Amino acid sequence: MPTKTLQIPTADGRADAFAAFPEHGERHPGVLLYMDAIGLRPVLEEMACELAGHGYYVLVPNLFYRYGPAPVVEVPEFIGHENRAEFFGHLMPMVHALTPDLALRDAEAYLDFLTGRPEVSAGPVGAVGYCMGGALALRTAAAYPEQVAAVAGFHAGGLVTDAPDSPHRIAAGLTAQVHLGLAEHDLTPEGIAELGQALDAAGVDYTCEVYPGTLHGFTMADTAAFSPAGMQRHWERLLPLLGRTLGKG
Repeated sequence: MPTKTLQIPTADGRADAFAAFPEHGERHPGVLLYMDAIGLRPVLEEMACELAGHGYYVLVPNLFYRYGPAPVVEVPEFIGHENRAEFFGHLMPMVHALTPDLALRDAEAYLDFLTGRPEVSAGPVGAVGYCMGGALALRTAAAYPEQVAAVAGFHAGGLVTDAPDSPHRIAAGLTAQVHLGLAEHDLTPEGIAELGQALDAAGVDYTCEVYPGTLHGFTMADTAAFSPAGMQRHWERLLPLLGRTLGKG
């Protein structure tokens, strides 16, 4: 299934993106897919195409567009132990510069663009995120509850922090159904408990589980963290969630 390159107007310029969707002429529920810190690359296109094959229009923006079109930093074909530290050294300044305020300003533009596409059916959309994108998906759903009916975050980082606007502290804004699939050591047991307490107190319909035997990044086949079993469990959780909330079986 081919992908289409797009430009999303934002308050700060234009974000390059790609979209994957079924080729026949029907309209399909929309999914905003937030990349991991590594950025747009073939692995994410493959994942978006897989999801689109189940009947969704999947939009994947370049979150680092302020620094240029993707790839903002040249991405190795495979990220292993020998090149991970140097590569992430180039990425982390951009990750830290994407503040919650900037991310939510972008999220509004992404949602407006997604829901305005002629290929996207009316109704709420899903927000799915990987690594840094997991927290962004939660923030987006909390800020725009009328537009986001499903949230999924996988090997998400920064879900529970000391910041006043930590993702777990904004749970009261969530009306979406949520699934969080964590790698072992993504959060401490205390962090998982704090996250669960916040979601419970807010009355969120959610599941949160640690995928056994996984490392941070387990869905990404171009990294040493990839876990086929973790990836399969990810699909087994994501597809039913979207099916329940967006009306696709």
